[in-house]
Amino acid sequence: MHAVLRQAFESEWTLAREARQQGNLDLAFHHLERAHILGQRSTRLHVRSHLGMLAIGWQRRDARELAGQTVRIVAAALFSRFWVPEGNTGGANVSATRPMPIPADLQAILDQTRR
Repeated sequence: MHAVLRQAFESEWTLAREARQQGNLDLAFHHLERAHILGQRSTRLHVRSHLGMLAIGWQRRDARELAGQTVRIVAAALFSRFWVPEGNTGGANVSATRPMPIPADLQAILDQTRR
């Protein structure tokens, strides 16, 4: 994995962890969605982002998120190397197969690391 992409993923993961520790679960989830977009093509990072979302779902006692993340963890482990819906934010509130627009700052990182 390109060092810039890995660093960007870790930055989003750290921001998510800090927000979660402060009790701001919405902000934590937002950063996990951004990490998900960056890490989709790496099976390990893809699964890791869904595990983070599962933890937020647990804290919220959100049955829909817990069920959705459980399915997504399995799918990420099996399919990350073959196909991912680019830009998909990974939450249970969106279709797991729907490509989505990528925020400009993340697109710049992805473009830089695909050269």
